[in-house]
Amino acid sequence: MKTALTNMICRFLAIAIMMMPFQSGQAAMIGTDQVNSAATVQVERNVVLNYLSRAQTVNELQNLGLDAQTAKDRVNAMTNDEVSSLAGKISSAPAGGDGLVVLILVVFFIWYFAFRR
Repeated sequence: MKTALTNMICRFLAIAIMMMPFQSGQAAMIGTDQVNSAATVQVERNVVLNYLSRAQTVNELQNLGLDAQTAKDRVNAMTNDEVSSLAGKISSAPAGGDGLVVLILVVFFIWYFAFRR
């Protein structure tokens, strides 16, 4: 009796395990547009953080009384749309003599998005 019950339970469990899918995730769960947008946001965040790491930017931030690490922390706290807007302004700025304008824009956006709440 005990072996018959054990055999029946084992067979039931074997069939139940065979009917379960081996894969719990599907390739369609995450779309390529979601992956690309996440990668784009990370690239844009890196653009802003790299800009804040430049010596001229660090000096200007210190002259304004803001620590560079604090500015980086504030950039990390920004939403994706805010970082996207700021990275777009950095990328569209001329590479030559208007660097101060871009620096002022970066400092303004960090200040605005950090203290607007």
